[in-house]
Amino acid sequence: MEVFVARQPIFSLSKDVVAYELLYRQSQENRFLGIDGDKATADVLVNSFLNIGIEKLSEGKPCFINFTDKLLIQRFPIYFNPNHIVIEILETVKPTEEIIATCKELKQLGYRIALDDYDFLENNIDSYKLLPYADIIKVDFLNTTVAQRKRMFESIRAYPIKWLAEKIEDKETFQQAVKEGFTYFQGYLLSKPKVIKAHDVPAYFRTYYELIHHLSKKEPQIDHISQIIEQDLSLSYKLLKLINSPAYRRRSAIKSIRHAIVLLGLNELQKWVYVLMIREQQSMKKEIPEEIFKICLTRAKMCESIADKIGQKHNESSFFLAGMFSLMDVILQIPMEQVLLDLPILEELKHALRGGDNLLKQVLDLSLSIEQALWTQLSNHASKLSIEESDVFHAYVESIEWANDLFELKIVS
Repeated sequence: MEVFVARQPIFSLSKDVVAYELLYRQSQENRFLGIDGDKATADVLVNSFLNIGIEKLSEGKPCFINFTDKLLIQRFPIYFNPNHIVIEILETVKPTEEIIATCKELKQLGYRIALDDYDFLENNIDSYKLLPYADIIKVDFLNTTVAQRKRMFESIRAYPIKWLAEKIEDKETFQQAVKEGFTYFQGYLLSKPKVIKAHDVPAYFRTYYELIHHLSKKEPQIDHISQIIEQDLSLSYKLLKLINSPAYRRRSAIKSIRHAIVLLGLNELQKWVYVLMIREQQSMKKEIPEEIFKICLTRAKMCESIADKIGQKHNESSFFLAGMFSLMDVILQIPMEQVLLDLPILEELKHALRGGDNLLKQVLDLSLSIEQALWTQLSNHASKLSIEESDVFHAYVESIEWANDLFELKIVS
């Protein structure tokens, strides 16, 4: 399915881009249509970091991202590198003791904090509570007057805070903001938000709780954790996309989900599972027919079983991935070649998924022939692999039962 993020530049006085604000979008239509704030932020984070790639979006610059009070209290920002994000606190967030403690902690960890649509009220003590932790104050020029902004500057002069003028819609407003002493500028005069599109595999299994349970143990079992992820097409795809990002400095092709987990590390994996879990708690939409996922799982298990029978048990994870990702172009609705650009898997596996002839492709073709009842092809493929047809049928029945059992245990109704 298609996913979207809007990106609007933030400029310096010399009109150089110094940062971007990332905004939630549901489509190519460049406006916010209204949605739960927690889900909007989680969507922006997942789509930006996993589906699109933060490097592509940010071009090395920090990204302003809105955080609700709930996500702040849950310490959601700490799952992200402080060099990558600026925590934007909405004007609706009340500075409770818990929020203030969170901001203090985030500040100590090196995060930058921006107060959005700030409205300073001299007689309201709440107006002062977050100022010691703020690096930037964003002021809406459409909804404030010159006199209001002057009072804000004078009252907050003692704090080492930089000021960002937003909603700069024309030259006169820009000139006024410069005259008043603003440091950063954002608005339609300078640049409208640009919608960037990517593709995502929707989550189908509620495996997050199970993963968190196992990751939280004193001695997590990597084999069991990798097995859980292998059974979820969405998580498998996202894990490989994540490990392929420059932030993790991958040096070699990924041989299996277990290999990816080892390279990523259990702590980093746990962070991302939390992020994905909160996103999916808000919306568990079945964007892809159930049968597509069943076919992927059946093919994966079938290829793994055949690999074992032809003496490839040492490499069965690659055969499992061949079956799992064989319909990724259908799910994402983009060419397989484009899918493979973002996956750090072995070249021989990519070759098989492109349609090239190798042992992985031969086993995948055998799986497809029995799935599609192509009996002559089945015989030819079985003969070529030196495997009995009865063993192929037995493996196929077991693979179907395995996939069906997973759906009965974990599918979201």
